[in-house]
This record gives sequence, C-alpha cells and structure tokens, in this order.
Amino acid sequence: MKRKPIFMQVDYTNWMEELAKPITGRPQYHQEESEVQYSRIAARVLGAGFDETEYLLALYSLSEQPHVYLLSETLDKTMPNDRFQSIQRIHHIIQEEPQLSINRFVAFLEGAELLPKYKEDPDFNRLVRSALIEVFALFQANHGGALGHPEFRRVFLDMIKWIWNHLDPWVKEIPLAQDVPHIVWYGDMSKSQAYFLYYLILLGMDVVILHPEGKDDFKEIDPKNEWTVQAAYPSTMKLQPFPTEEPKRQGTVAYRASKEIEHVLNHEGSAFYKPWQFRNHLPVSVILKTTYDEVFLLAKEKAFIRPGFAVEGEEVKVPNLFAKISGVSKNRKDYWEKMHKLTNGPNAVTITSFPYRKESKANNQFHYRHALGKDGQLDPSKMLESNWWQYGQLHDGLQMGIAAAISRMCADPKIKPLSGESEEDVRLYLFTQTITMPEEILNVLQTFDYSQDVPKIILYNNEKNGDLSRADAAFLLLLSEFGLDIILYNPPGHNDLERFIDKQYFDHHLLEDMVFDLPFDSGKKDFSILSRIFKQIF
Repeated sequence: MKRKPIFMQVDYTNWMEELAKPITGRPQYHQEESEVQYSRIAARVLGAGFDETEYLLALYSLSEQPHVYLLSETLDKTMPNDRFQSIQRIHHIIQEEPQLSINRFVAFLEGAELLPKYKEDPDFNRLVRSALIEVFALFQANHGGALGHPEFRRVFLDMIKWIWNHLDPWVKEIPLAQDVPHIVWYGDMSKSQAYFLYYLILLGMDVVILHPEGKDDFKEIDPKNEWTVQAAYPSTMKLQPFPTEEPKRQGTVAYRASKEIEHVLNHEGSAFYKPWQFRNHLPVSVILKTTYDEVFLLAKEKAFIRPGFAVEGEEVKVPNLFAKISGVSKNRKDYWEKMHKLTNGPNAVTITSFPYRKESKANNQFHYRHALGKDGQLDPSKMLESNWWQYGQLHDGLQMGIAAAISRMCADPKIKPLSGESEEDVRLYLFTQTITMPEEILNVLQTFDYSQDVPKIILYNNEKNGDLSRADAAFLLLLSEFGLDIILYNPPGHNDLERFIDKQYFDHHLLEDMVFDLPFDSGKKDFSILSRIFKQIF
C-alpha cells in the first residue's frame, strides 16, 4: 500500500497531544484500496517549560502511550555475527570501488539480504530501499561526496543494525495503514543516530527530537527545517535522565509565575523592551491553543507576556490567536462585552461586510517564478527587488517581514485545494491574493511593535452581510503568519472559514445558542439630542 504522509505543523504547546494520537485520529486521514493518506509529525522541540517537574511528568505520561517508542532509552546495539560479516564484505567493496554509486551499493545490501522484506507490502519494501538511498546520498553530500569517508562505516553499520533491531519489529507489530511508530528521542545524539532518525522520517513515521538544554544535534541533517519543524519552549533546563517512574508534582502556580517573570525580566538582559527594539526582525507566528475564556485573557496581553514569545536570531516568535467563535452565549450581555473589548482595543480592525477582499484574477505566474530561490521557495530579497512589489514606501524591516510571511505561507500552504488544483497552483493562488493589501491593514502593520500590543482582526459574519470568500481566507492566513490575532464570530454556527482552511489550523469555540439574523452591535452609544428625543417619542 502506498503511503502519503502529510507534514503536520506542531509547536511546543501541542506536540505531545498530537503525537499520542493514532494517525486514524488525525486530520487528513484517508484510506483507499491502494493508498493511505495521513498527517505525521517530524519535530525538534528544544528547551523545557518553566516548571521542570511538569515537563518531566508530561514526558513520562507520553512514554506510556500506545506505539510511542522512546528510542534514545531503548537503542539496541547488538548484531548477529553472520550479519556483521556480511556488512564487512560489503564495506570491503566500497574500499575497492570508492566511486561506487549509492544505488549499486544499496543493491548489494539487498543481494546480501541485509534489508528486511515484507511480502505483504511491496510498496513499503521499495520505500525502505529508496529512503536508504536518500540517507546515504545526504551523508555523501555532507562529507565530501564519497562513501569512503572514515565515518561512513560506523553510520552504515549502525543503520543496518537498527533497521533490524527496531524498524523491523515495529513494522511487524503495527498495521501501518492504521498507525505508525511514534518515535521519541531525548537528549544528545551521535551522527549515526541522527541519520537513523532522518531515515525514519523519510519512511513517514513520527519523530520528535527533544533536548531540554536547547541543544540541536539534528541541525547537520536539516539545517533549513525542510524535514522537521523546530519549536522552542520559553525556557531551558539541565539535561536529566528520562523519567522511568512518574515524577512527583512539586511546581506550583506561584512558582511557575515567578519563573515566567524571571524569564521576562532577564530576556536579552533588559527588564523592558525598548520601543521598536525588534523593528528589523522578522515576526513569526506561534499560534496559541486556547479555551473560549482564554481568548479574551490573552488578547489583552502584550506579546512578550504571552507564552511562547522568544527572540531567536533575526526572528521574533509572536504568540498569536487564530480562533473562530460559533454561536452566541446565553448571557448576551457578556457576549457583547467580551467582543467590544476586542473591537475597541488598540490597533483593532473590525470587518462586518464580506467578501472583504476582492479575489484577484491576475496571472502572476511569471512574477512568482522569478521570485523563487534555489530551494524552490519564494526568496524575500528577490520579492523586494521586483518591479511588482508594492510596499517600497514601508521601512525595510517591515517590507522584509511581509515578504518572509508570504514566503512561509506559500511554502506550507494551509488553504484547501480546489478540485484539480495542484499544490503549486495553491501556492500561486496564495501569492496572488496576498501581494496587495488594504491601506487600513498596512497602517496596522506599521504600528505593530512585535513585543508589545498585538493587532487584532475581528470578523463578524452573521451570513446576512455577505459571504466570506476564499480570497478572504488566504489573506487571513497571511495576517496570522505575520503574528496578528484573528478572531472570527459566526452567530449562526455555520461553516465559513472551514470551507477553505482545515480546522486543525485554528481554534473553534462553540457557544450555547445558534442565532440567525443577529445584527452587529458596535458597542458605541448614540447620545445625541435628536436620538434621545426619538427614544422618548417612541
């Protein structure tokens, strides 16, 4: 059966929850007679939470879940002597033929029966072979272009050893159409271990690499985060042994709060951020998972107070909200008061008429292709130099931030494809819909000091004020990628955003009553003399 794993975005707030789910319980799972499509996780999660006990407790709980394998603690280094002798013979061939191609080399491995075979799944057999070719090709590229490198023998030996000691038992234990092994690596790793984890990623398995000190041993394998998403906790802790029994809870709310305050006060050596300190940094969204009530608690907090805020190199990680609120609270007064706190806040844009964005029908394929870099993704620098770039009047840092957000959004498109639309078509569509924006949004972006108040886009769709369009959804994805808070209200509880964006990419809060024809209440009272006279008369 052919496998079509789809990369699943996770961050430090949700990776444990998602990793514990079988692939059948994740978004985008679909099985046909000859193919299975599923979401999979490949992530490096660096650092630890403010409460060390909570972090270790969460790791222990995760290790108890079905099909979760703590590979770093269970790595089996044994090998039968006959297999070792076969490996020695194959390695001798390399020494005699240093220019041997990788394809022929892997063919020798198959001929010597050094790779497992599964009669019931020939497609997986091909994947085992092709993924190994890709691993060795990467090693070759990273080490002078030849398999005769002194470190190759150790990597090759370990790869075969762990394929038989770990991969083979996992495949025999788990029906791969229903689930995959969920691999966890904790702490330091050797070169061989890094390449084996890369092999597992290529096979479509879940792989999460953890290091509480923030050390990134996998960077040599994936320096550009092409195969893994890199997430960072807001703090670090000293590397400790993986918990073999349930840790006792010792942290308190007060303790965690004090650690957070300590983190904020000592971040970059300053108790306060200077105005526009990160003007030339790139804002990168860290979407927060919240309850309905937490939306309003977090919305009033400045970015640097929110969980997940971090400055890494030239990037500012901006924790932001992307939520839809369906229905209306039974307590109407509370419903409107909460909304008005959002709409009346600083740098808030309220949208009550749809479509907000007129869909662009322009053919921008030429502009798009000429803005691509060598890696096949949009190059922000090329975008700024293009004659179609319309934001030249903005300061350089903001221009680069907008271009980088468009590039990231197109590289990992979250909008649903139309029938017959390829992934490249989707990227071009997103590009076309987001290279222009309304003046009111540009004004908001120019007032966004990334560590301070987070601008908000509040949308109220009662379905009597027009239909939210696919172009609207594309534009909201860009604003979310830039770090803005997006909150969409839909009193009837019907689908609008879901028609274009999968629910995994935003929070959905369902209130008690589904209400139709509910007009928008701006919260602004008319106290004019004429208004009071009319109220007295009628």
